[in-house]
Amino acid sequence: MVDGLALTLRADLGKQFAEMRLLDLVELAAAVLGRESPRIRLRANQRANLLPVAEINSSFYRAHARTTYERWAAATPSSFRFSVKVPRVITHEHGLRNATSAFGRFLDETNGLGERRGPLLLQLPPSLSLDASAARRFFAMVRDGYAGPVACEPRHETWFRSTASKLLLEYRISRVAADPARAPNGAEPGGWLGLRYFRWHGQPRVYWSSYDAVVLSSLVARLQAHAREAETWCIFDNTASGAALVNAWQVMSAVALARKPLNAK
Repeated sequence: MVDGLALTLRADLGKQFAEMRLLDLVELAAAVLGRESPRIRLRANQRANLLPVAEINSSFYRAHARTTYERWAAATPSSFRFSVKVPRVITHEHGLRNATSAFGRFLDETNGLGERRGPLLLQLPPSLSLDASAARRFFAMVRDGYAGPVACEPRHETWFRSTASKLLLEYRISRVAADPARAPNGAEPGGWLGLRYFRWHGQPRVYWSSYDAVVLSSLVARLQAHAREAETWCIFDNTASGAALVNAWQVMSAVALARKPLNAK
């Protein structure tokens, strides 16, 4: 179970901290968000900024060679973790159907991360309604080759009904707690609760808007409550304006302050 939380552009503060300067984060983010791979300079002796994970989003748009994942893993401390977004060819083009070969390739590529690979993120298109038979075949195929954590972010209202929740639970798939929520119960984790994966996109303007202090204070309390029960990730995806990084550090600071003993200076 993760003991605590912190966030950045697609990041979470876990029990063990990866120690990275802000510049290093920006360079790493440039790589995983789909730009040219930069030099990643880690400063383990500089503790000013602690960022233990990154969500790799560029894998959604194009495949990366296994050696690329190996380089990213080698450039990070042993406690660092990456979540990896499942390719859109599987979710958007195939609609979870006939995806065995594509998923196998993706799994082989991301094996390059080794122990640094965290959850796989399965973001579904808004138009993809629940086809229980197709979803069951897909999840069974996933579990045939991969036993690790999976977070599913559905965006069609049929995925928030009891049938979908039972299916996700059966295959140990967590439903993302998203903001803005796509359904009345979409703001809280669902499905299998062994992993709690929050993904905040910004509102009112998705990907752009920053969250104010009142909203973030409420989020901190929710995250801490969930982290007492299960591994908990929180991802800020409002990256277009740079708000993700600001909001992440606000939450990280609040969590760090709450951890200090009363006599701490």
